[in-house]
Amino acid sequence: MSNAVTAAASVPDSPVWDLSDLYAGMDDAALERDFAEADRAARAFEARCKGKLAALDGQGLAEAIGEYERIDVLMGRAVSYAGLLFAGNSQDPAIGRFYQSTNERVTEISSRLVFFTLELNGLDDAHLARLLEDDRLRRWQPFLRDLRVFRPHQLSQEVESVLHEKSVTGAQSWSRLFDETMAGLRVEIDGGKLTVGDALNLLSDRDRAVRERAAKAIGVTLKENIRLFSLITNTLAKDKEISDKLRSYPRPGSARNRGNMVEDEVVDALVTAVTGDYARLSHRYYAMKAKWLGLETLEYWDRNAPLPADLDAKISWDEARDRVLGAYEGFAPELGGIARRFFDRPWIDAALRPGKSSGAFAHPTVPDAHPYILMNYHGRSRDVMTLAHELGHGIHQVLAADQGYLMGSTPLTLAETASVFGEMLTFRAVLDAETDPARRRRMLAGKVEDMLNTVVRQIAFYRFETLLHDERRQGELLPERIGEIWRQVQTESLGPAFHFTPDYDQFWAYVPHFVHSPFYVYAYAFGDCLVNALFGVFKAGHPGFQQKYIEMLKAGGTKRHQELLAPFGLDATDPDFWRKGLDVISGFIDELERNDG
Repeated sequence: MSNAVTAAASVPDSPVWDLSDLYAGMDDAALERDFAEADRAARAFEARCKGKLAALDGQGLAEAIGEYERIDVLMGRAVSYAGLLFAGNSQDPAIGRFYQSTNERVTEISSRLVFFTLELNGLDDAHLARLLEDDRLRRWQPFLRDLRVFRPHQLSQEVESVLHEKSVTGAQSWSRLFDETMAGLRVEIDGGKLTVGDALNLLSDRDRAVRERAAKAIGVTLKENIRLFSLITNTLAKDKEISDKLRSYPRPGSARNRGNMVEDEVVDALVTAVTGDYARLSHRYYAMKAKWLGLETLEYWDRNAPLPADLDAKISWDEARDRVLGAYEGFAPELGGIARRFFDRPWIDAALRPGKSSGAFAHPTVPDAHPYILMNYHGRSRDVMTLAHELGHGIHQVLAADQGYLMGSTPLTLAETASVFGEMLTFRAVLDAETDPARRRRMLAGKVEDMLNTVVRQIAFYRFETLLHDERRQGELLPERIGEIWRQVQTESLGPAFHFTPDYDQFWAYVPHFVHSPFYVYAYAFGDCLVNALFGVFKAGHPGFQQKYIEMLKAGGTKRHQELLAPFGLDATDPDFWRKGLDVISGFIDELERNDG
């Protein structure tokens, strides 16, 4: 069997996290104590506050929100621990059972708290304004502001309670089915059996024959299970449609946009800007890539192919750590110090193993603990960028923790700011240190590909979701129709340099965001374009940039994007804002064209 298609082995010294800062194990007595306290406190809170919020003064309402947050933290610690365990090994039946039972217990306890946010939103605007004159309540103003965004879409307490309690047997169960199915799939290549994640990694292999065999084998495996994945997708889309109609959301993406604290029109402007620039960005770049690879037409398995003479030598974990730390420390010592904690302590899980989630994420857990990072480190340059990306999330989460559990997390549109900025810092540090023109050109091309994957590909994903959810409202979609929509958006976004064979029509099925976080994906493009504009301000020598940037991260979810960007002279509602971000990518492609030859 070819070495290229054996199951991937971990890079030596790749770390594995230690979750004992949350709980010592699934049978930890502290876990049961937290559940018992959360249950007791939720019952007491319901008895004390239900139906009585309108009579509270500012101090009383502030104390009630504080107790609500304390109960949330108890449940958040438990559900974070279960979720991280499951992400680390979703094939272990004991962990799967623990994960499900934890979610069920949290849902049962939190059902006693559903009334609270509903009653808060029921308070008259004038009455709440008077209460906010109390300094003790004013601290919670951002929480109340964001909560009231959903006021027009709120249902009765009885309906909200039913929907909440049934969630564990609805969307959550379908998501779990997807995770366990995907983790259990094996792709047969040259007599070997790989996980889907390991097989997808081969699409970046230097040997084109390996890439083709991997791509076709993935297509076969996905097609064998496509009816199940189509059922999951159709069911979740219908479930969302029912919820959206009940809540009077105008279109499928509106609920996500409200959660992101961004207007539908701002997202439309981003999508229009990116789709209008397909020719200037991805079409132009991939035409060059086809020429570099000596091909008249690229197949879909060539999209992430290494460039000629780019050996992409294995990068040790220690070297990856030093590159990323150097970039963060060079930008701001305070950020470098926080980043170093993740490496000095067991907060990162980068080792490869069966059953582990194939993606990457940084999870904030709860403010009195710390974030954890999951990734799969193969020792490639792209993995270094993934490490820089997730570490940016982790640093952001550490800095925002002082805002508390209810106000520490940012909308998804801003959540990607620190991560993409960290990627750019790392890339620029490595690029600036490179003196060989050929290697510099290859690095620049690699960055362009990463940016196209972040901006163009994610907007194409968003277009796919939009078309799918719109059409699902007319009835269930057959797998073949979903594949047609997938191929349509890929053809539009990647351009005439590509040829797509029918086996690619199944590749939508492996993307977890479509299942877990509908309409999440545009946040990556939002973050990348925002960071490109922000980085331009930094490179222009904006006074006090580093400290302003740190203060932006510390704000967590207490400020909206308009407030956060104002100190840098940026405005995401300005149509030219997105053009600035896209111009950075186009400028990189311009440089590649000038040196093409």
